Amino acid sequence: MSVMDDGRALWAPTAAQKSYLKRALGQPGGKLPLFDGDGQAVDPKIIRACIANGWAKPWFENPLKPDWLVCKITEGGRQVVSV
Repeated sequence: MSVMDDGRALWAPTAAQKSYLKRALGQPGGKLPLFDGDGQAVDPKIIRACIANGWAKPWFENPLKPDWLVCKITEGGRQVVSV
């Protein structure tokens, strides 16, 4: 286990979380996908876990789909996928 600059524990992401986070690296602003490569919605548990670990953060609310979690990758998220 590593420790972040602010002292919080940095846990390794699961394969699914890491795959999700990596998809933001080439996107403008680091936007994370709402759908996987097969067009299926990304599991909200993956998104919430990434937010809880500080690897992603909510970007904005979608007024047409308020239940969608529109997020972008954080610097911490970039660090865990670059390892």
